[in-house]
Amino acid sequence: MNISKNLPYRKGVGMMVFNNQKKIFVGKRIDNQTAWQMPQGGVDDNEDHETAAKRELYEETGIQSIRIIRKSKEEYTYDLPEYLLGKIWKGKYMGQKQNWFLIKFLGPDSEINLNQKYPEFNQWKWADIDELPRLIVPFKKKLYLSVIQEFCKFI
Repeated sequence: MNISKNLPYRKGVGMMVFNNQKKIFVGKRIDNQTAWQMPQGGVDDNEDHETAAKRELYEETGIQSIRIIRKSKEEYTYDLPEYLLGKIWKGKYMGQKQNWFLIKFLGPDSEINLNQKYPEFNQWKWADIDELPRLIVPFKKKLYLSVIQEFCKFI
């Protein structure tokens, strides 16, 4: 029996942050040295998605100088692979259901600071949007392709 189907999705947000060169911010995960990802995180109780996106972006990257360009038209989901079920989020969720935000970074690169209270990334870089599907963990690839398709014309 697949227990994951009985678990709910965690409510989350994702942030596609781009700079003046139309490059996308990605960080290399501390817990998976082969995986890069765009910032993302959970939505706290009584928190709206935009507030959560700004908070998570700051908590993961130190970035505050931003302009939100748009919010995704739909919620995107991903399922955790079997080997991560029970290990992530204390085993309470089968994956995440996320609202994504396209965000223009307005500050200098020196504003980016991964040395946060609960660091998630140990490296970061600006990547071409076409690189993203190759950089991401396979179980998030479909979600990334959907977000790229929705946002690419607004960058």
